[in-house]
Amino acid sequence: MPSIPDLEALDASAPMLAIGDAELAGLEGLAGLEGLAGLEGLAGLEGLADMPELAGLETLGALEIDGGTVLSRARGFATSPHAPWATQDPGDSLYRAARQLLNRNRYADAARLFNDLINRYARSTYTPDAYYWAAFALYRTGEDPNLRQAVALLDKQKAQYPRASTGRDSDALLTRVLGQLARQGDQDAASRVHQIAGDTARTTTTTCSDDDDDPRIAAMNALLQMDAANAVPIIKKVLAKRDPCSAGLRKKAVFVLSQKRTEETEDIMLSVARNDPDPEVRQQAVFWLGQVGSEKAISALDSIVTHAQDEELLEKAIFALSQIHSPRAAQALRDFAGQENAPEEARERAVFWLGQAHDGANAAFLRELFGRSTNEDLKEKIIFSLSQMRSTENTRWLMDLALNSREVIELRKKALFWAGQTGADITDLVQLYDRTSDHDMKEQLIFVYSQRHETQALDKMIDIARHETDRELRKKAIFWLGQSRDPRAAQALLEIINQ
Repeated sequence: MPSIPDLEALDASAPMLAIGDAELAGLEGLAGLEGLAGLEGLAGLEGLADMPELAGLETLGALEIDGGTVLSRARGFATSPHAPWATQDPGDSLYRAARQLLNRNRYADAARLFNDLINRYARSTYTPDAYYWAAFALYRTGEDPNLRQAVALLDKQKAQYPRASTGRDSDALLTRVLGQLARQGDQDAASRVHQIAGDTARTTTTTCSDDDDDPRIAAMNALLQMDAANAVPIIKKVLAKRDPCSAGLRKKAVFVLSQKRTEETEDIMLSVARNDPDPEVRQQAVFWLGQVGSEKAISALDSIVTHAQDEELLEKAIFALSQIHSPRAAQALRDFAGQENAPEEARERAVFWLGQAHDGANAAFLRELFGRSTNEDLKEKIIFSLSQMRSTENTRWLMDLALNSREVIELRKKALFWAGQTGADITDLVQLYDRTSDHDMKEQLIFVYSQRHETQALDKMIDIARHETDRELRKKAIFWLGQSRDPRAAQALLEIINQ
């Protein structure tokens, strides 16, 4: 089973990545900080703020790990009894006591009292739901005999009290308990799960729901516990459904399929990615192909990247390929990024993900692609991607680009910024100031020095502040000296003031 990404870490970064110019407008009073314009080199990070490819991870939001098995996070059924509502009812005191025990996680004791309520007060208004709560408490104990007793209680509730207020919860809980028993080798439970799932595949409903309290979804979850040979035929029937209300069910089926490794898993997913009428289902199929990560999955994704007409589907396929750590997947991304007639935004996505792989072949390709590309936006993305690989060769390339007067100044400035961020030799950076006559490059160099911690960087800023003939450049150097905590910077500023 593929590893599950750390979504919490991604969620934590989202607020930071969403900040834009509008939110920063209130900082206009900080006009004295105009030197911060040099931070424009960080613009390459903007790609992180809009990663629709990651939307495929939303399926994981419905999961939890329980003893190594993937289950639904949203339980899909009630977990806390209603407050007592019939004080004159003879079963009221038992219900109150059982409810209190359940809320304190004393499940065995709670189940015993709910059973007492059922046996002693058959006509109590609490009795129909007491079957459910007794079963729920037994389920929470996790013990095999209790699970079987829970099934019996839920079956009896359905037969005797079909209109109980917890009836829908009972269906979902029953499917969950049967799935747990099936996982533990109970053949009767496994048979019932197959029956429920089979009914789900055959049934067309007019009620649209993809919540886990829908018994159909619960049945799909239960298929996770089944062997592939028995589960996949049912999954195929579900995926063949075309009514709009089954879209949520088909999305769940795609995920379940991704956990079942068979000879036809990738072929089924490719068919869904190409032919399902719902775009979200198609995108889910592409995402999970990336998590399957097999050679057949790479071939399927490469086919989608090559032929996709849907831009969102194309972006999902690019992301999916980036998640497969294999030479073939990387080559597929490189082939796409190198296509001059491919959509520019999609090519930029491919370039971004190539930069995240820290692969020598990717770096060599990106450097070559920069040389033959005429699109400045793509070139900017290449600069950023190469900077993320942090190699001596890439840093040297960035420095060479910064010195290349035939390139546009904005690209040279970005290359210089990222060279400074990725460990370019400070001696080279200091010498570059006197070798260039370009005002913009000198200004960018001052900013680069301000971001370094070497003594030489501070020395150069002090020298510029004292001796530079260009008034604007001197002001930039003085500004950044004012941001330094080094005592020598303070002393230099004092000397300038006293001149």
